Amino acid sequence: MAANGSGHAELLARHRAVMPGWLALYYEQPIELAHASGRRVTDREGRTYLDFFAGILTNAIGYDVAEISDAVRAQLDTGVLHSSTLYLIRAQVELAERIAGLSGIPDAKVFFTNSGTEANETALVLATQYRRSDQVLALRNSYHGRSFASMAVTGNRGWSASSLSPVKVSWVHGGYRYRSPFKDLSDADYVRACVADLREVLATTTAGDVACMIAEPIQGVGGFATPPDGLFAAFKEVLDEYGILFISDEVQTGWGRTGEHFWGIQAHGITPDAMTFAKGLGNGLAIGGVVARGDLMDCLSANSISTFGGNPVSTAGAAATLEYLLDHDLQANAAKMGERLIGGLRGIAEQRPAVGDVRGKGLMVGIELVGPDGEPDPKAATAVLEGTRERGLLVGRGGLHGNVIRLAPPMTVTEDEVAEALGILGDVL
Repeated sequence: MAANGSGHAELLARHRAVMPGWLALYYEQPIELAHASGRRVTDREGRTYLDFFAGILTNAIGYDVAEISDAVRAQLDTGVLHSSTLYLIRAQVELAERIAGLSGIPDAKVFFTNSGTEANETALVLATQYRRSDQVLALRNSYHGRSFASMAVTGNRGWSASSLSPVKVSWVHGGYRYRSPFKDLSDADYVRACVADLREVLATTTAGDVACMIAEPIQGVGGFATPPDGLFAAFKEVLDEYGILFISDEVQTGWGRTGEHFWGIQAHGITPDAMTFAKGLGNGLAIGGVVARGDLMDCLSANSISTFGGNPVSTAGAAATLEYLLDHDLQANAAKMGERLIGGLRGIAEQRPAVGDVRGKGLMVGIELVGPDGEPDPKAATAVLEGTRERGLLVGRGGLHGNVIRLAPPMTVTEDEVAEALGILGDVL
């Protein structure tokens, strides 16, 4: 099936000749995905896989979904692929209205971008301008993107290439419980310890007038690290004392993927000042954005536009994706299939000491692999990544130490596909 005689080995050589050396590729022998349908993808050399990583959680509905493809084709048929935000875009306005209503944020306004990185960059601009402060609180083990400011608030040096920063960042405990100094505390005591740490950080490393805290409800690249429910509610009580804004990075946790809630932050019972989103909204189309309180969104005094953000094609496709997700109650399916997946993995883990932790919510599941003394074992994660591919299953990898297998299939995944994945994972582990 290799096009023009170009198989994986030849394409890899060409990739390495012209692409950056720091551009990560999975597998000892990287693959090109050439065809896809449902939850299965086929590589250029004809091998088919069950996809349990969904293009880094982005193909939320799966592949070759008629309703989404039809919406994109209908927009293409108009001939208007692009106009920029200097012109009215009907699909953009309609999608913004829908997201504002779903956000739960009062008087919400929406700004569309092309990625989660750009969304987080925008949120930081808004918060620092609104508060007239360049101080930001972020969580250890976090990931927020690859741009200058979003990289600066990424608490994982493996994904933050520079010590330079446009903002002054102070780091708070709480997101990654498994290797936290507070690991062995009860949920309530863990939250109290993290709140005490937050207060100490504010008192010792900031001037008090901090712009915002930005946090992922579940840390994605950090290995689907999942704090106890209520942590961010306790944090927000402290933030409110200082007038500090709270930004929830929902790039990976949004659109019902956690199963129990539509937005990840809802597990903590609070409404943030702003949320950033991307990935699953476009089901593969490039789209992200910020939804925020109207006064926060309108705080910029200079003009601005977005050349490509919220363009007619991406917003038409995203609107169809969101409609499909809601009409088919994929949040409920994420909850049901996630329970099966997590339960199955915990059963597997009982007989496999190399599995130190199985965690997550809904269809965001992390498997932390450890050595004999509980130390991180990234070599084991590499072996699982390769072993599952050999058996026809695609999974992700992450974590602070590169020792966590990440599972995030499309939200349309079926019981039979979960059982198939569990069988492969059981064999490989």
